[in-house]
Amino acid sequence: MITHSYYEEDSRVRREAEALVAAGREVDVIGLRRPEMPARDTVAGVAVCRLPVERQQGSPVLGYLFEYAAFFWRAAFAAARMHRRRRYGLVQVHTIPDPLVFAAAPLRWAGARVLIDLHEAMPDFFRSRFPHVSVRPVIAALGLAERASVAFADHALTVNDALAERLIRLGLPESKVTVVVNSPSRELFHPGTDRDPAVRLPYRAFMADGTLRLVYAGALTPLYEVGVAIEAIALLRFGGGPPAGGSAPVTWPARLDVYGRGDAQPGLVELAERLGVADCVAFHGRIPLEEVPARLAEADAGLAPTRRDAYTDLSLSTKVFECAAMDRPVLASRLPTVERYFPDGTLFYFEPGDAASLAEAMRRLVEEPGAREEAVRRAAERVADHSWEREAARYVSVVEAFVRD
Repeated sequence: MITHSYYEEDSRVRREAEALVAAGREVDVIGLRRPEMPARDTVAGVAVCRLPVERQQGSPVLGYLFEYAAFFWRAAFAAARMHRRRRYGLVQVHTIPDPLVFAAAPLRWAGARVLIDLHEAMPDFFRSRFPHVSVRPVIAALGLAERASVAFADHALTVNDALAERLIRLGLPESKVTVVVNSPSRELFHPGTDRDPAVRLPYRAFMADGTLRLVYAGALTPLYEVGVAIEAIALLRFGGGPPAGGSAPVTWPARLDVYGRGDAQPGLVELAERLGVADCVAFHGRIPLEEVPARLAEADAGLAPTRRDAYTDLSLSTKVFECAAMDRPVLASRLPTVERYFPDGTLFYFEPGDAASLAEAMRRLVEEPGAREEAVRRAAERVADHSWEREAARYVSVVEAFVRD
């Protein structure tokens, strides 16, 4: 596998790699490396080769291009060098960027098959991340690169039905694309009812201390509207912001625990201070995936706030799956693909970018216990329908078919 990500932080890459190891295959992953990371390591049976390229979140577009180019050439040379010793039967390239799939060209020329795993729609992602340079020629070039990348691969994987339908509209034969939903493993994200009591997570009773405790675990970038949640907490606390003369009695307490990092964090800290709710918002930094279930168990609800645009219209938040798998109610931005998998009555939806809408959803969450319990039950059913154990079986069957061929 080749992935422009840190292996430990990319849950999809990890789940797929570990699924193949469990099926008896040997898997090497080529990814990014921070200075403190070892160049080579073995994680849960997966051999990880880390190249000396770091992710530069929040950098200008040229910074990303240099980063992508540096990783592309290093990954291509590393894969070719490793192939001389390992003789790979299959190379799976995770995107974005989509042209990273061409790093597998030397191995394909030597007889290996190539899978491309499209996590995002690259032109829409670029338009969302860099709107100031998303002129028509640039988007057209990205579209051509996307088509060429998919055409180069023997088969395409993607993360939800909406993205698969988009690829088919672009001309990809339906037989050449498989959906593997990016859902969590029930072995890790599990409410604990069947666990050994010695390792069962200490679940918090809903609002046990009279405070609604929310948790957000993910990247801190403008795409994810954590700031809207901070504004909603201020609305609930002060009814529109702190009074001019100082603090006021808390009319409806809520707290937000944020686990993640990104270029938006300084602005979020400043926003919480300016709205007078810095004591209700805690930034804990990024935590390992294995710790996320425990943080959800300590909270009353999970938060999945996402900006709406053409890119996110095709996205399906893994955060929703993780929270629902832990039997926690979910406050989520109303996005088309999320609604497709989680219809009304499974999540507490709010309008993207609308703090008042989120505040109202939080009120409903507290004041309508019947609706809350029903939503938790129905969302858990949706997660079971797309559990990683089911998705992994589909994924492994695709890989095995190409390896046998």
